Amino acid sequence: MRTGETFYRMKLTPAQKQTRALVQAAAAVCEDKKGLNTRILALDPADSGLSDFFLVTSATNERQAVAIADEIELRLKRDFGVYPNSVEGRRHGEWILLDYVDFVVHVFLSERRAFYDIERLRKSARPLTPEEFDAELKAELAQKTLAARTKAPVKARAASGRPATKSATKAKKPAKRAKAVKKSAKKAAPRRKPTPAKKRAARPSAKKNKRSR
Repeated sequence: MRTGETFYRMKLTPAQKQTRALVQAAAAVCEDKKGLNTRILALDPADSGLSDFFLVTSATNERQAVAIADEIELRLKRDFGVYPNSVEGRRHGEWILLDYVDFVVHVFLSERRAFYDIERLRKSARPLTPEEFDAELKAELAQKTLAARTKAPVKARAASGRPATKSATKAKKPAKRAKAVKKSAKKAAPRRKPTPAKKRAARPSAKKNKRSR
């Protein structure tokens, strides 16, 4: 199975998409601030607890570590309106932890990162570089766009094959009613009884007899 193949098959909820966007933004800050060996650990849901990702990066000194952590906090607050649930280690700058619940940022000094070796402790996690993580996000977006495009022609075909609308059937009903009214009018009109031919012929002769008298 290729890297990210399981990611493609997942149907992400809006909350999960939001989390990935936040991780992507935080990883971009690490790159901008010259963080070293930045990795995103996609945690196994079985043993990750509440978090889905760890973002791990290294700094060469305490000042750089604090600068990376401060910029991550500032950018996520400014662009997404998101604040960390807790921040630890900023005072010493050797290992700064920003807990955003769904993901956790770890900014280490290089020697401290080697000592704690957090990647080894999370053996079940899937490590990704920021570039690989971005590629997975783009692939997921491309799949979503393709699915939306394939659904559109199907809906159009279904719409063209539908029966006549209600307005068309309603238009036919008045014509039927008009025919029914005409039929009832014909039945209601009284029929005149035709006068026999002999009586018609007898009437003129009676008038002639009266004149002759």
